[in-house]
Amino acid sequence: MHSIQDVNKDAKLVLSVRHLHIQNQQQDLVKNLSFDLHAGETVAIVGESGSGKSISSLAMLGLLPEHLKITGEANLDGQNLLTMNEAQLRQVRGQKIAMIFQEPMTALNPLHRVEKIIGEPLLLNGLSKAKVRKRVIDLLTDVGIPDPEEKLSRYPHELSGGQRQRVMIAAALALEPDIIIADEPTTALDVTLQAQVLNLLQLLILNHDMSMILISHDLNLVRRYANQVIVMNKGIVEEQGKVSEIFNTPKADYTKHLLDHDFGAANPTPPDDPSHLVLSLHHVGVKFPIKEGLLNRVKDYFVAVEPLELRLHESESIGIVGESGSGKTSLALAVARLIESDGLIVLFNQDLNKLKESKLRPLRADFQMVFQDPFSSLNPRMTVEQIIGEGLALKKLKASEIAERIDEALLKVELPVDFKQRYPHELSGGQRQRIALARALVLRPKLIIFDEPTSALDRTTQRAIVKLLRQLQAEFHISYLFISHDLQVVKALCHKVLVLRHAKVIEFQSTEDLFAHPKTDYTKQLISASQY
Repeated sequence: MHSIQDVNKDAKLVLSVRHLHIQNQQQDLVKNLSFDLHAGETVAIVGESGSGKSISSLAMLGLLPEHLKITGEANLDGQNLLTMNEAQLRQVRGQKIAMIFQEPMTALNPLHRVEKIIGEPLLLNGLSKAKVRKRVIDLLTDVGIPDPEEKLSRYPHELSGGQRQRVMIAAALALEPDIIIADEPTTALDVTLQAQVLNLLQLLILNHDMSMILISHDLNLVRRYANQVIVMNKGIVEEQGKVSEIFNTPKADYTKHLLDHDFGAANPTPPDDPSHLVLSLHHVGVKFPIKEGLLNRVKDYFVAVEPLELRLHESESIGIVGESGSGKTSLALAVARLIESDGLIVLFNQDLNKLKESKLRPLRADFQMVFQDPFSSLNPRMTVEQIIGEGLALKKLKASEIAERIDEALLKVELPVDFKQRYPHELSGGQRQRIALARALVLRPKLIIFDEPTSALDRTTQRAIVKLLRQLQAEFHISYLFISHDLQVVKALCHKVLVLRHAKVIEFQSTEDLFAHPKTDYTKQLISASQY
């Protein structure tokens, strides 16, 4: 980690952006953006969803739709990127400027193995297969992936979210570009891995005279890793300057608003009353068979979650935290009976693990799941009305009642009723997450399982979602299992926290006690990494 003073004032000017302007037929999307990027420097662009952060960088790579009007200059090596043709831009992408995208599952080719994803541009540049394999293994080692040789033959769906993100970073670094554009590069990672990955990127930048444009809503990361900050709001630059100036003496009210990290406190802890028990897990564990040979025989098992115990009461929230690959999502999927598990999963006195799918289906309305990436979990061909109403179709309700319940669910998540006719691609990240929440709420569940529901959202939207979840819990007495790597969010919503590491429970206590008196070094590390 370094501060603004560490950047050489005489460093080479790598990129000069002047008066970048992006507009569609209705409005200005980015207005008059100007900045300089020097070798060894990181410029951060921060702001809420829809502020113009990502499209500013996409414009430089010629990746925006043709109907948008783009003016201004983005000079790289004496050439204006904004006036280049497609053939010229191909020479820039990957070799001069590489991009790390926010959502690795949609950015990585699902049909290619890791070795091909990272190694393909190296092969096209004339390296031998042996040299490419060695370089790919070195890159995977650099980005902190354990057993890199074993990962070469894996497909993206066989990796955890954090591993996918690191594969994408390795692919971006393959051709050693001059500039890396990192668009929310750590949203899929837990706090300890965020620090590892960004420390790695900083090291590469300093050692290879590279530069980085860091697009993020996480001001903690910006404060630690950037030299200059540009604060954007609805396409307009509110203020820009050195990190120390922006964080210590912010001038714009909007910047002060972004720097407010008060998420509020969790609802009062409900009584530990056995009659109000919603969910209890007894010796629940998850393991996946490792198969080999032509007959696909089971050779061994990979343990995703060691057997554990847990009790969740009405109106109670339990946070499940831990690094990528610790077993958080496997546990959530097991509770929702979306993967097989051992042990007893007792929901309202019924062991879900003993029920056949036909008996389980009517109970599914009582427990719902909200996933990390709403863009992947919402059907792009369905309108918001169809998405929210899909589960109600099984309830044999009248059309008028279904319409009423959909309107009610939209209002509960603080979205206008006229959003019903929109499609997922017409919504911001925060709005999509609210739709995913409305889809769960419309069935009036007793339990909602959240898998990283706020990780891809900016701080203001996160704050609004957390506040909304507290209100809904107080009003409808819903219980939450809340998986997150963001301890600030967990602290504001959860009454207890369970810490997983390498598939084992290493700590489980009340939120207050956990933050005041963490029992393990690992928990201390997690808390330290999440502090602002």
